[in-house]
Amino acid sequence: MAHGAVPIKRIDLNAGAGIAAAGFVVVMILAPLVAVALRAESGARFGAGDLAALRFTVVQAGLSALFSIALAVPVARALARRRFWGRGALITLLGAPFILPVIVAILGLLAIFGRGGLLNAGLAALGLPAVQIYGLHGVVLAHVFFNLPLATRIILQGWQAIPAEHFRLAASLGFRPRDVFWRIEAPMLRAYLPGAALIVFAICLSSFAVALTLGGGPRATTLELAIYQAFTLDFDLARAAGLGLVQLCLVGIAALGAATVARADGFGRGMDGRVERFDAGGWMQRIADALTVALATLFVAGPVAMILWRGAWGSAQMSADVWASVLAASGHSLVIALLATALTLTLALGLSMARWRWAEGLGLLGVAVSPLVIGTGLFIMINPFFAPAGLALPVTVAVNALMALPFAVRVIAPAVRRAETDFGVLADQLGLTGVARLRLLILPRSRSALGFAAGLSAALAMGDLGVVVLFADPEWATLPLQIYRLMGAYQMQAASGAGVVLLALSLGLFWIFDQRGRRDVDA
Repeated sequence: MAHGAVPIKRIDLNAGAGIAAAGFVVVMILAPLVAVALRAESGARFGAGDLAALRFTVVQAGLSALFSIALAVPVARALARRRFWGRGALITLLGAPFILPVIVAILGLLAIFGRGGLLNAGLAALGLPAVQIYGLHGVVLAHVFFNLPLATRIILQGWQAIPAEHFRLAASLGFRPRDVFWRIEAPMLRAYLPGAALIVFAICLSSFAVALTLGGGPRATTLELAIYQAFTLDFDLARAAGLGLVQLCLVGIAALGAATVARADGFGRGMDGRVERFDAGGWMQRIADALTVALATLFVAGPVAMILWRGAWGSAQMSADVWASVLAASGHSLVIALLATALTLTLALGLSMARWRWAEGLGLLGVAVSPLVIGTGLFIMINPFFAPAGLALPVTVAVNALMALPFAVRVIAPAVRRAETDFGVLADQLGLTGVARLRLLILPRSRSALGFAAGLSAALAMGDLGVVVLFADPEWATLPLQIYRLMGAYQMQAASGAGVVLLALSLGLFWIFDQRGRRDVDA
């Protein structure tokens, strides 16, 4: 018989799983970095080409961020102040480039802006000289394609954070459109643009597949491409390690800057009513917004449509041998994607269920570390003992899981916290611990988040063309690597056909996992 109230002691939920996940992440990131640092100190020598690669990396990332942000502002403004049929679908479409395999998107851009693309065909019909996509402008164009939607979504959140009452007050005071911009919108942009620009800048610093396919020679070489060339051409591990450290410092500084520049929440509070833009009712504003939205939609959807069009034709023209290589590579990519997804979810759940806030923060380390730098360190560690090509599968799985982990943690951790906040005390009273707590509380209440995170992780792993190029041998390839090899052999039709296969697999995996997570979510 109890003598008085007995306090309920909060049971530490799977602390062991959190420690194990955190330990895995730390070892898989820090150990390769230490190996890179030690090898770099043992004799790295930087030449004029390496300094040129450093300059090009910073310049292309800066230009990509500048153009992405400059173009995203009018697009986000038009979406913020207009309501039209299909607006929600369009905003969803803006997230497509994020899960679109990079090599497939490049095929679509080549179909429009390449030597035999639609743009050059139109210029030739007008008797004008052709444009060249390879080089700095091609790299920047591809980065704008990938990051314009991301920047638009970030800036659109800023416009949606402005209370509707501000615009009503501006209308009652007789503000003209330019007064509304400078008094209401400009302060929001000053708060949101620096962070958005630094995020895009950091992403473009560590871009590899874009520079590999569109770089166009020594004058258009990024640091990541220089690391790859140091491996494949010179096998100079010390130089590759030194370049990796420089790359890590650049991306780390940019990521730290993006995290430091916090968005201001000083726009005031409102009643969450619908925003009526009294300043945007003129016909000139309507035409400008409609044209902006139409051009942005065409820019994002055009390459995808060209991939489907050319890919359908290319797949019909592929020989039996090419089909066999594509199917084999598809099987490799599917295995990697499924294993990487399982590892990502395991790590994300472990970090999300840990009671320590720093454990969740560990999952975000993948943002600041380039996969090629991790691959460099792992190669240095493995090479003296094993043939690196023999470990291509587990290494690629592990690196892809680490790269997807920041996004998975951001999705899963809030759902786990909500489940613990709402039902944790009841679970304690019922004695739910360990696997039972995970099975009966965490997993059911986090199902939707787990499905979305799994779909995102699988799509990213399917389209990755990063660390696999360091470990794969000529007889083994993932589907993105096989597409790159077909492009290098000037089999563009076959590459387009394989690109459609990769696009279908990536989007299919995302849809299957996301839908499985949403099914019976209210049950």
